[in-house]
Amino acid sequence: MSEPGGEAERRPDKPPRSTGGSKKRTLLAEQELRLLSTLVLLLGVGLFLALPFVLSIGSVVFLPVTAAVLLTVLLAPLADRLSSWGVPNTLASVLALIIFVAIVVLAFSAILQPAFSLFDRLPELIEQIGSRYREMQEEFAWLANANERLTDLVGESGATEVVLAGPSVFQQVAISAPVLLLEVMLTFLMAFFMVEARGRLRRNILFGRTSFGTSVKAARVLREVQDRVAAYILTVAWINLGVGIVVALGAWAMGLPAPIMWGGLAMLLNFIPYVGPLAMTGLLVLFGLGTADSVFLGMIPAVAYITLHVFEANAITPAILGRRFTMNPVMILLAFSYFTWIWGAIGALLSVPLLLMLTAFFDHVGRPNLLGFIFGEPLFQTPLIEEADESLTPSPNG
Repeated sequence: MSEPGGEAERRPDKPPRSTGGSKKRTLLAEQELRLLSTLVLLLGVGLFLALPFVLSIGSVVFLPVTAAVLLTVLLAPLADRLSSWGVPNTLASVLALIIFVAIVVLAFSAILQPAFSLFDRLPELIEQIGSRYREMQEEFAWLANANERLTDLVGESGATEVVLAGPSVFQQVAISAPVLLLEVMLTFLMAFFMVEARGRLRRNILFGRTSFGTSVKAARVLREVQDRVAAYILTVAWINLGVGIVVALGAWAMGLPAPIMWGGLAMLLNFIPYVGPLAMTGLLVLFGLGTADSVFLGMIPAVAYITLHVFEANAITPAILGRRFTMNPVMILLAFSYFTWIWGAIGALLSVPLLLMLTAFFDHVGRPNLLGFIFGEPLFQTPLIEEADESLTPSPNG
């Protein structure tokens, strides 16, 4: 006859049978999750590569929609402020859109009107640049002689150059004007209806979900995207306005014609990262060489602008925007080249706001861990995976 406590004392020595089964099920679940993550990653890469062709072919549809979404994100806070003052929702949406259009029209009129007057001086500027080029060619005559000697040694090819005549600038503008006008009209119409329906959209997000947690998370994502993009665009607009004022004052002090035009160009081009300041520098170099008496004097405006841009980009903008809006320069250039490839100059303007929207979205739903996924980590770190990892990790007490 066994002792009463013997069986109870022997039971703890036996390992539980469910532990091995639970670990096996967890490992199988991780393998299935990794397989699904691989399929999701491959689909994402395929979508990333195929999306430019779809968006570029259907730019008449997709470009106005994208621009209207960004305008809605930018103008919704202004419409909300007007509504808080007692203005009806429809009228507040119309006023917000009218204020935006008025600012854009004033900015372009300040730039285009002096630009047309400078366009009349284009033959004179070209002749002056040609004389500067001849002066530089005389200074570097030894390089031309070396090039001629190298050509004599290598030998000239008998290829014939064929030049195909293409449409002129005015013909291209006349061809693209109707499409551009249609896209602008569609953009503003969709932006108006989106701004006017912002309240209903928020209510549908909050009360149209079956789960309260999903509704709250969706509302937070919408609010974060709207606040981050609107705050970024407005902050950058104020910084670029300051840059435009400084450039206009500098152009006036240096005696350049139409200083407001130069300030407006500096402001608008500063919205395009990296490429915009380079284009502004090139314009100042060409204009300086075409109007100054010497190459040294012609380079002064460009050098002054480069100094201002370096100070603004490395001291003022990071201090004002802070870490919340800090983005990887590689990602900025990738987004710039990606959307410029799809939509040209308009895509270049929309690249940074679109990148900011995607960044705010992934901050809430989770960013893909691409590098860690290659070495065996989960593609998306979720609470279930974290709990499973903790259960598989042995405790310090054994």
